[in-house]
Amino acid sequence: MVHFYSILMSMNFFNLPSPIQQLNSEFLRQYEVELWLKRDDLIHEEISGNKWRKLKYNVAEAKKQGLHKIVTFGGAYSNHIAATAATGKVLGIDTIGIIRGDEGFENKTLNAAKENGMRLHFVSRADYKLKTEPAFIRELENQFGPFYLIAEGGANELGVQGCEEIINEVEEFFDVIAVSAGTGTTAAGMCRMLKNERLLVFPALKGGGFILEEMKQHCTADQIKKVELQLNYHFGGYGKSKPEQMEFMYQFNKEFQIELDQIYTSKMMFGLFDLIKKNHFKKGTKILAIHTGGLQGN
Repeated sequence: MVHFYSILMSMNFFNLPSPIQQLNSEFLRQYEVELWLKRDDLIHEEISGNKWRKLKYNVAEAKKQGLHKIVTFGGAYSNHIAATAATGKVLGIDTIGIIRGDEGFENKTLNAAKENGMRLHFVSRADYKLKTEPAFIRELENQFGPFYLIAEGGANELGVQGCEEIINEVEEFFDVIAVSAGTGTTAAGMCRMLKNERLLVFPALKGGGFILEEMKQHCTADQIKKVELQLNYHFGGYGKSKPEQMEFMYQFNKEFQIELDQIYTSKMMFGLFDLIKKNHFKKGTKILAIHTGGLQGN
């Protein structure tokens, strides 16, 4: 596996470690807070952000097991589905996406996945809920043959291990590190590598308190003590948005020339700016926010 990845890295295929960029504005100077952004969105044009980090060790494990076919799950607008398909094309691995929804539905995300060679298999929402059931997985094996299974969103221990590298790449000290969350996988990997920093986690889903419970499956009690959930910036729930969020995305891009995604990072950044305005952070606080990619969803 080392040889497998050393070939990729020698080709400069991935922009790693991803750069860290300081945001400069009158607003931040006024509140005397430093805000930096780790640009995981720049890792790769199609396999960007935490998507590659969660796929990396899963793909390595599939190779180790001698399996050349990957099956994974996602909705019709899934960043994970898009990234898995692109990864399969680059590495010569067959990919199959089990898609929640109606057969024949098309959009830019699914079309891109198909163009990258992914076979799409649509299932009803009721059947999709069975995705972790052994009987359902056996049915998939009967239909598609032997495969390596990756959980929805890359949410497994190998995905967590990949996300540990986000913190490992950061050499400078920060008081606070912030990340958006859907399953808690990325946050869990980062949590395990914390030193003295606080970790602010912004769930993109309504009722995101479960994120902490998911993280507890991968992190120690002492590590979890450093986590602070911010539950008020979901804007109605997963995949939902409000005019003030969309206006913030537009203004952020205009001021910093950085595009944010609608589902995750824009909610986190809106939350950070709001918390700064509410004096949630002491003067002189140094914050690192993680841009987790997913711009194809825009």
